[in-house]
Order: sequence, then structure tokens, then C-alpha cells
Amino acid sequence: MPAALEYEEVSWAWVVLLATLLSQALTLGFPTCIGIFFTELQRDFEASNSETSWFPSILTAMLHAGGPLCSILVNCFGCRPTAMLGGVLACVGMVASCSSRTLGQLYITAGFITGLGMCFTFQASITVLGYYFTRRRALANALASAGNAIGVMLWPLLSRYLLGNLGWRGTFLIFGGVFLHCCICGAIMRPVATSTAPRTKEAPPLPLKTPALGCLAACGRTFKHHLAFDILLHNPGYRVYTLGVVWMFMGFLLPNVFLVPFAVRHGVDEQQAALLVSIIGFFNIFLRPVTGLVASQPRFAKYRKYLFTLAVLLNGLTNLMCVTSADFHVLVGYCLVYSVSMSVIGALLFQVLMDFVPMDRFSSALGLVTVLESFSILIAPPTAGFLLDTTNNFNYVFYMSSFFLISAALFMGGSFYALEKREKRDTLAKTEGATLETAAERGLILVVPSEKQPCPEVMYVTSV
Repeated sequence: MPAALEYEEVSWAWVVLLATLLSQALTLGFPTCIGIFFTELQRDFEASNSETSWFPSILTAMLHAGGPLCSILVNCFGCRPTAMLGGVLACVGMVASCSSRTLGQLYITAGFITGLGMCFTFQASITVLGYYFTRRRALANALASAGNAIGVMLWPLLSRYLLGNLGWRGTFLIFGGVFLHCCICGAIMRPVATSTAPRTKEAPPLPLKTPALGCLAACGRTFKHHLAFDILLHNPGYRVYTLGVVWMFMGFLLPNVFLVPFAVRHGVDEQQAALLVSIIGFFNIFLRPVTGLVASQPRFAKYRKYLFTLAVLLNGLTNLMCVTSADFHVLVGYCLVYSVSMSVIGALLFQVLMDFVPMDRFSSALGLVTVLESFSILIAPPTAGFLLDTTNNFNYVFYMSSFFLISAALFMGGSFYALEKREKRDTLAKTEGATLETAAERGLILVVPSEKQPCPEVMYVTSV
């Protein structure tokens, strides 16, 4: 295919949006169905809850931790080859997992390799979407995140059907073929024509006298650039967002892993338990575009971060519903309320990040966020599994999820408000200083000392 440059927000941009939607359905939606295999894997490998929890933990962590490597590949080769490479890796990992005889082998194949492949496809699609859309970027991100909702709805139903007929090994083999569709989505993502002037080739630098030190310095500069540490140090909004999201992910993904085992433990039929996750995905399909339409309005632009914070708070409070009762009808109500907060979080997660960083550094900023997220995602499910093994009570898992979500929401909301107040104060001080300097230059200010006031009185002369 010719590497034709496409301009932003033309007809092909909507085709790229569709490809991004399908990519998110295949990648982000997949970890939500792992809970369906939880009991089967635990029985087959004779493992504990904590040991089995490492599989979805590694898979989801690699989905986020591969961000810096994906950023390097995108900068060197572009979004299209990176997304197609991700589809191949995801397919290879799932096919190889069919012959796993131990949980360790499953960690490497379906966890590490498949998760890294999904990361390449997902982050490359998000990056190219930001270049294709500028005016409608919030709407485009919300529509693309609906793909995640479609995946959340369809993956559990497909998994439950295939698991009952083929077992988990045959199901993973089919999943390998499904992930090859990421290559088709990646092929659609043509390069975008930007306003940046082409870089001129410079002469190669002279060899350094200390090549080892020069190599280390070059590696350090590359590492710092692709992980956006400079933005983290000098951008307080990005710093608050990163810390809050990393803390939030300690509890955000726990219902996806433990909701189905929790329902089955309390007597809910396995088909109905799988239906609970599909209910969340079904309502997300409609709620995420609505959230995108609202957030894309100019008058709501400065409130996006607060809407995101409010959704995180609601998500944490909603998890407490599972503590009250495990009845199927109560769990259906929980899924309905949970889908509202989850849709807002999914629709605004990347848009809020784009509001804090310039688009030319978005790939690097996203890479740093996802790397830090991966540590939370890696340790959260095994920690919850260990808590479940120790107490044999699912209530503590949902308590843990609510604690991290509520505390993250309070931290981000308070910090965003404090930063906004400080920015207004600094802007007002600069404006007043500039006005006084301009008036002083024109000779329009008389400073008259006052006997009653320790400070000089400023009088503005309006007529001569």
C-alpha cells in the first residue's frame, strides 16, 4: 500500500476512527473476559487464587507497560507497522498458550507476549487518532472508546460459549485467529500530513574521545525523551494526573477480574455471571459517545478533568453495592450504575491527558503513564487474590477497590482545584504587573506617600 499522507479530519479520518474502535474492542476489551476462565484455570493447574490472579495481572500490565517501547517504534517506523506487529504478537502468544503445561508458561505466552502485542496495537491506534482529529478530538476519543465497550460486551459471551464447547485451550487457539484482525486495523492507519517541516539531514557528529560515556549519554537522552520525564517534572497538571491514575488503577480493574468468581461463589449461574460483564459493556456502547459529545463542547472543556474525577469517585462508591448483597438482581443494578462511571472514565481518560500535554509529546507522555500504571495493575490482582485466600471473603476485595478509587478521586479533585486557583492568581498578578509597567512608562502614575498608610498610595491620572 502506498504510504500516502492523509490530512486531518477528512473522510479517511473516519475510517481510521473505525479501525481504532475495532482495535480497542480487540485489545482493551479482552482482559475483562479473563474472569470467566479464572475457575477453570485454577482447577486445571491446581493453583490458589493468588497464583491464578497473576495471569490477568501480567496480561493487563503488559498492555500498559509496553508504552515506551511502543513510543519508540511509533517514532521510528510509524503507527501502521507498530499496530500490525502488535496483532502478530498477540496471535503468536495466544496460539502458543494452548500447549502450556504450567502457569509459568501461561504467564509468558498468553500474559507477556499477548499483552505486549495488544499494547502495540492499542497505543498506536490512539496516537494516530490524535493526529487525524483536532477540532473533534474529544468526540473521536469517546467514539473510539466505545470499542472498548463493544469488546467488554462481546468477549465474555464469546468466551463462555467457546469454553463450554472447546475448553480453555481450544478457546485460546480461536482467540489467536481473532487477534490477527489487528493487522487489518493497523493497515488502515496511513501516515498523517502534519504542519511540521521536514527535518534536514545533519552531518554525522565527530567521534567522541570517550565513546562509552557518549553512548550512555545518548541512551539517557533517548530514555528521558521517550518516557517524558521532563513533562512530569515541569508540568504540574500532568504530574497530578499521572499520580492519580496510577493510584486509581490499584482498584479500578479488580471488579473485572473478581466479579464473575464472586457471583459464581454465591450461587449465580455461570451463564448469568458472564452476562453481568456483558451488561456493563452494552450500556458503555451508548454512554461513551454521549459523554464524548458533552465533553467536546467548548463550554465544558475546562470541566473535563472534574467530570473525570467525579466518575472515579462514583466508581469507588458503586463497588460497595456488592458488599451489601450477592443476589443476581442486585448485581444487575450494580452493573448498571457501574457502567455509567466506567463509561465516563473510559471516554475521558485519554482526552484529559491530551488537555495537559502537547500532541507532539502525547505518545511519550502516554508511555510514561502506562508504564507507571503497569506496576499498579501488576500487583493489584495478586494482592486481592492473597487477601481472598487469607480471609476467604470477597467483601475485602471490593473494600480494597473502593478505597483506592475514592482516595484517588479526592486527591485529583483537590489538586486540580488548587492548581487552577494558583494559575488564576499568577495570571492576575502578571496582568496587574504588566498594567503598572505600561502606565509607568507612559507617565500616568503618581506615587504619593501617605502618613496613615505604610505603603505608598497609587493614583491614576485620567485628565490633565
